[in-house]
Amino acid sequence: MLYVALGDSMSIDLYPALDAGETDVAVALERRTDAGSVAPLGAASLLVRNDDGRWPEFAGRDLQSRWPRMQSEILATDAATIGDVFDAQLPALPESAGEAIVTITVGGNDLLSAYSTRPRASLMARIVRDIGAGYDAMLDAIAERLPGARLVLTTVYDPSDRTGRIPGVLEDVGRLPLQHLDALNQHIRELAKARANAVLADVYGHFLGHGASVEEKHRWYWKRSLVEPSATGASEIRRVWLDALELD
Repeated sequence: MLYVALGDSMSIDLYPALDAGETDVAVALERRTDAGSVAPLGAASLLVRNDDGRWPEFAGRDLQSRWPRMQSEILATDAATIGDVFDAQLPALPESAGEAIVTITVGGNDLLSAYSTRPRASLMARIVRDIGAGYDAMLDAIAERLPGARLVLTTVYDPSDRTGRIPGVLEDVGRLPLQHLDALNQHIRELAKARANAVLADVYGHFLGHGASVEEKHRWYWKRSLVEPSATGASEIRRVWLDALELD
């Protein structure tokens, strides 16, 4: 069994480890994973191997428990867009005709980038369609290299909790037009239904009510940047993946 994590910071260790205080000081200062050690507390790392001390309810419920000799490639990177997946991550994707699981968390940074330019509504709708087309092409490229893979398509969460306002993020833009996030997530849902090798991980729905609308202690986002998952958030993303894969 091969496991591959593609996409953005929803998958990586950096922010959950910073949230838990499980990084070297240099990493905390520079927010770069190559600056020192980072604990494997991101969603992808927890899916591979649970931290039984921190998350005992998931003991034995990880990929290594089911496939002890599995291989894993965590290719997801901070702030990645669909273009970054094509340019940097897909070239590193191994080719295999065997069984594989691929988790995909991408699209949120594409939307945030578009929001920051304040395009008119018609242009923004066209941009979202282009993001969707890029997502389609990405899935085709993955399937070509890993024809036996199960693709876990992950919806993009909404840290604003439907308010359209994320403290500290694009505050100068005003209320974010969430209909475009809805359109992208609906496209991801439709792809999961249409592709025989795909399953849906609805992180968007699972995370509602754990963002800007509640007190900090109830949030699943990193307190220093509400677009990043906290340690609890990473575990919850992993929970949704496990449920989507029906791995008990």
